[in-house]
Amino acid sequence: MGSVAELMAPAAALALQTAGLTYPEVGATRSTLPAGYHHQHVSARVGQGRAAFEAAGEALLTWRVHEGAGLSARVSDHRVRVGTVAELRLGPRRVGLRIPVRVLEVVEDDHRLGFVYGTLPGHPERGEESFTVELAADGAVFFDLVAFSRGGRWFTVLGAPLARAGQYLVTERYVSAARTAARGGRPRP
Repeated sequence: MGSVAELMAPAAALALQTAGLTYPEVGATRSTLPAGYHHQHVSARVGQGRAAFEAAGEALLTWRVHEGAGLSARVSDHRVRVGTVAELRLGPRRVGLRIPVRVLEVVEDDHRLGFVYGTLPGHPERGEESFTVELAADGAVFFDLVAFSRGGRWFTVLGAPLARAGQYLVTERYVSAARTAARGGRPRP
């Protein structure tokens, strides 16, 4: 199953592809998370076996995990690759909270599928998020999220506790969407 993400217009994609990231610690989700940010690390078992791993990984790499978490997506590429940009939205597609990101790294090997994206101007937060589906040696399938963030807009700076609660809720939805995909279902918000 492919993504239902909408392809963005080339001019909109170019604007996001050339925009600067909103934080200097690029790549830190793969090493030591930087000080001065809220840190999040979630690892949840979502299935068992290679078929579950491949299904959850494909859903992740085609934006369906994000869509299953309740985000709409306008993307430059239906399948993530380094440089893919997305304008995610929380809430109604045209008027919801705008969440622009750029994919910085993609991992696709026999035991790990996923990607890292960084925040772009207009995102409510500043930071980076890593999403990975991993097949363990015993066949267990895990969804892992690693993130660091801090307020990037006035309302997320002033409403930091509410913003954190929203992040935790969306993370729970990511896990649920990955679990649904691992079972062969289509993640739905």
